[in-house]
Amino acid sequence: MLFLTTQTESSDILLQEDPVKQLNLLASYWQSIDWSSILSLVINKGILIIVTTVLILLVKKIGNHLIKQSFQSKKFTENHGQNRIETLYSLTKNIFSYILLFIYLYTILTIIGIPVGSLIAGAGIAGVAIGLGAQGFINDFITGFFIIFEKQIEVGDYVIINEAEGTVLSVGLRTTKIKSIDGVVHFIPNRSILVVSNLSKANRLAVIQLRVNPNSDLEQIKQIITAVNQLLTPLFSEIQGEPNIVGIIDIGNGNLALKIVIPTLNGEQVKIQTKFLEEYLIALNEAGIELPTSPVNLGEIKK
Repeated sequence: MLFLTTQTESSDILLQEDPVKQLNLLASYWQSIDWSSILSLVINKGILIIVTTVLILLVKKIGNHLIKQSFQSKKFTENHGQNRIETLYSLTKNIFSYILLFIYLYTILTIIGIPVGSLIAGAGIAGVAIGLGAQGFINDFITGFFIIFEKQIEVGDYVIINEAEGTVLSVGLRTTKIKSIDGVVHFIPNRSILVVSNLSKANRLAVIQLRVNPNSDLEQIKQIITAVNQLLTPLFSEIQGEPNIVGIIDIGNGNLALKIVIPTLNGEQVKIQTKFLEEYLIALNEAGIELPTSPVNLGEIKK
């Protein structure tokens, strides 16, 4: 009995000593850490990261300003249209931003102590997998380059791409962004663009068919219309040429009409038709010339 009692007491003492030893070891380890060096290292790296961030932001601001000034220079604007300038400006800014982002991430990882070079060298197998997954990105890049290089579409153009129709907001190396009439913005991956219908590459013709009575003085009507054309044409920059009085045409059912065509920028046909028609009717009415009822047939054809 004495032996058992002694053994039990020894076990209790050991159990009581173990937590104490563990706490002592933890305290000893805690005290062995050079907290001043760690704090100094964190502060130094933190300062380097802040300085790098400020420098990158400063370079980005200066770079964007220089890019903007370059595209607004007189020499550049004289050799390129406004849509082309906006397209190249947007593309240049995107490329510049990507380059700065890569430099920033590389610098930050280097400051932290991550061996970027070793990671890249040792990522052979992962690189193959990533490469296979990046085929779509490469296709986007190549397709976007040729779209911009061949001037298929530019910022401000009115286009039809796939099932989306609207005005081009930006043309990038990865995606093309267009805004439809109802305000919906479509982001289209460049690799999915197979056919581009650009409705802004050629001027359009605003066509007015003004019905006239067979017994009307056609020469007087033409003189009045010519006078209206000469008065209004200088007021509209959308007009791309002189209005042309084609002549009398048969619109069916014994009805005759005087056809006038006005070359305009795409999308401006309705405005030009409305304004010129209004002035035609006012001038003819003031001259006492009667026109048949429902005198107007508006249309448009591609130039």
